[in-house]
Amino acid sequence: MIIGSHVSFGSKGLLGSVKEAIGYGANTFMFYTGAPQNTLRKPIDMESTKEAWQLMKDNHIDINTVICHAPYIVNLANNLDEKKYDFSINFLIQEIKRCEEMGIKYIVLHPGSSVGIERNIAIDNIVYALNMILKQDNSVMILLETMAGKGTEVGCTLEEIAYIINHIEKKELIGVCIDTCHLNDAGYDMANFDLFLQEFDSKIGIHYIKCVHVNDSKNILGAHKDRHANVGYGLIGFDNLLKVINHDKLKDVPKILETPYIGDSDDDKKRLYPPYKFEIEMIKKGIFNSNMMNDIRGYYKK
Repeated sequence: MIIGSHVSFGSKGLLGSVKEAIGYGANTFMFYTGAPQNTLRKPIDMESTKEAWQLMKDNHIDINTVICHAPYIVNLANNLDEKKYDFSINFLIQEIKRCEEMGIKYIVLHPGSSVGIERNIAIDNIVYALNMILKQDNSVMILLETMAGKGTEVGCTLEEIAYIINHIEKKELIGVCIDTCHLNDAGYDMANFDLFLQEFDSKIGIHYIKCVHVNDSKNILGAHKDRHANVGYGLIGFDNLLKVINHDKLKDVPKILETPYIGDSDDDKKRLYPPYKFEIEMIKKGIFNSNMMNDIRGYYKK
């Protein structure tokens, strides 16, 4: 099982990310190279990055399964403001270069939002931008994330993802990250995951799946809202998520948790604790822990 979670990058860079992942009992992880909501970026510290590489080797973390996530501010779908559109393209190129410096092979991307233009034009804008980006001399694969369909998000149907991939020139540098919460909220039933994979394979090709975001959902099927829940504490359910995680056709694909932090109490958001150590342990055991929230609070309050 290749499983980990979102971890911070922060002042210690990749080295801090690796240490955090190890603390959760993970053997992979996902990170942003800076805050996902802005463009502030520090140069990559290669000395600490080399330490990170060695620490990964020492702890059986294969760098080829580690995932970077592009910042949310990148929107390749809307070109009404040409400067913003060009900025999104150029900023993603820079993020890819940062990945290359660190030896990271995959970067997950939200395809974008149409925001005031026709959806078919927005999708063609994504295709144009990706082909521009992938013309650069790099080896990092962009993984299009399946979206929930909130607002004007593009990429909430397999048909839209398929259209984009079919029009990419360098197909060896494009892949897909499926997100269980997003799929549920988009209307794909995770209780029938085999049927979903069959549909995915027929429309896109299962070999394009390079990452799975494992998230439960607070929403009913097809809600188009995108509200993550902790594993087993949402409407997808622990058993259905476990089947996704353990599916034989995805056994070599990294699984990444992006579930919510836990407050001191169910209604307290002032102090938050990461759930990943406990969720990973629960998933490895294959047994749902109905007391996990209290276990997390007790552990971090020590």
